[in-house]
Amino acid sequence: MSSEDYVKYMTQKIVKYMDTPKEERQKQKKPREKEHHVYSNRWFGVLPFAFRLFLRRKK
Repeated sequence: MSSEDYVKYMTQKIVKYMDTPKEERQKQKKPREKEHHVYSNRWFGVLPFAFRLFLRRKK
């Protein structure tokens, strides 16, 4: 992707964002807020989860 394509893409995204009403943007944001991710899994993948399972089984 050339820099010209990137600038064009970003300009389109910004214009689309500015054209949508504030209420609609807030409606789109609501479902994303409800999704709760465990940050350790999000950042490091499944390894922290597997480690926790291993420790629980060992007890």
